[in-house]
Amino acid sequence: MRTDTIAAIATGLTDSGIGIVRISGTDAFDVIRKIFVKKNGAAADVNRSHTVQYGFICENGEKIDEVLVMVMKGPHSYTGEDTVEIDCHGGVLMMRRILEVVLANGARAAEPGEFTKRAFLNGRIDLSQAEAVIDVINAKNNYALKNSMKQLSGKESDKIRGLREKILYEIAYIESALDDPEHISLDGYREQLEITLNEAIGQVKMLIDSADYGRIVSEGIRTVIVGKPNAGKSSLMNMLLGEERAIVTEIAGTTRDTLEEQVRFGDISLRIVDTAGIRDTEDIVEKIGVGRAKDAASDADLIIYVIDSSVPLDENDYEIMDLIQGRKAIILLNKSDLPAVADISPAAVSEKLAGKKIITISAKEETGFDELKETIQEMFCRGNIHFNDEVLITNLRHKEALQEALSSLEMVMDSIRNGLPEDFFSIDLTDAYERLGSIIGEAVEDDVVNEIFSRFCTGK
Repeated sequence: MRTDTIAAIATGLTDSGIGIVRISGTDAFDVIRKIFVKKNGAAADVNRSHTVQYGFICENGEKIDEVLVMVMKGPHSYTGEDTVEIDCHGGVLMMRRILEVVLANGARAAEPGEFTKRAFLNGRIDLSQAEAVIDVINAKNNYALKNSMKQLSGKESDKIRGLREKILYEIAYIESALDDPEHISLDGYREQLEITLNEAIGQVKMLIDSADYGRIVSEGIRTVIVGKPNAGKSSLMNMLLGEERAIVTEIAGTTRDTLEEQVRFGDISLRIVDTAGIRDTEDIVEKIGVGRAKDAASDADLIIYVIDSSVPLDENDYEIMDLIQGRKAIILLNKSDLPAVADISPAAVSEKLAGKKIITISAKEETGFDELKETIQEMFCRGNIHFNDEVLITNLRHKEALQEALSSLEMVMDSIRNGLPEDFFSIDLTDAYERLGSIIGEAVEDDVVNEIFSRFCTGK
């Protein structure tokens, strides 16, 4: 493990009131004593941890900036190493200037995520908690933020460790019984192991099952707007975004490709995709757009089907209705400001799309928006995660490791039922133990660790 001294700007590279330059490593205190002078002319006091000192960053006797310096002794710091944070004025030029002075006096530039990587390598946090750090930074709604904070506090790690402890006990018991059969009996053990496995398999399945909703919480609800050309899809998107993002004209087929934007509805977020109008067409470009619209709908968490209630339904509408059968969808009868045709009343559409929520709106006059918002929240926020203590799996790497662990546990079950020897149990139990361990960073490949931290920003 590298223990040299690293430094980076820990705040965003944009002009702001305060900027932070972070230093961590064995020579962090030596570096700050070279470049920081208190108002009374004394050097930085590094003997007392978790103190804040006022003074100036200097180079060759010249004052560069008036700063506050925080001194934190390892192991009681974020990285577990001696750490210094310089709170300076937040101009980009000033932050870079101070970083240059730090680097010239014994530190090197930190790699992306290297501070958090050192926290992991020094045992301050496990790998799942380290991944939660970037999730906290990237959280797009309150649900995602709360779930990431639960993971950062160790809720997911605790569940994984609890499972591993149970599995490890069974491995140790089997190995001990095989080594010392005179004193440790395996009579009746298979039945007892089945009980333990059923409980463990149930817990792993619950974690895996949470992953789909966890993805929605983390990334936002992938919401695809579909409908015929000129039904008002782009107007609806502009209404949801609160700005003129999509081009709106009276010409059918204006939207030729998908357009994706993010919007927050209270504690949840939507990844809204506006699509080309679905219809039969000979226009090559529009035909590509229609194909992309259908592909987007097939991958959606929620489909919003916009119907122009001022014109009759046609074969294009029936194709879209077939497309959304069995999918989570909301039907919007748009253009309520115009006279509606007979076959597009809520009752008539409900006969064709039984069980789907139907809302009458006017994108032009911006009516029906509140009901749409409330409907989406009801569809996706039952059992609000901030009302319970459950952790949702939001990381694909974790989900895959859980699936592999589940497969190994089920293989042990098969071995029991097929009457195989106990050493077969031990092999698959060990594999499940290691798969779960990879989630928290035990027995994980260096390449995996490096890839995870490469996604972090520099300074974190």
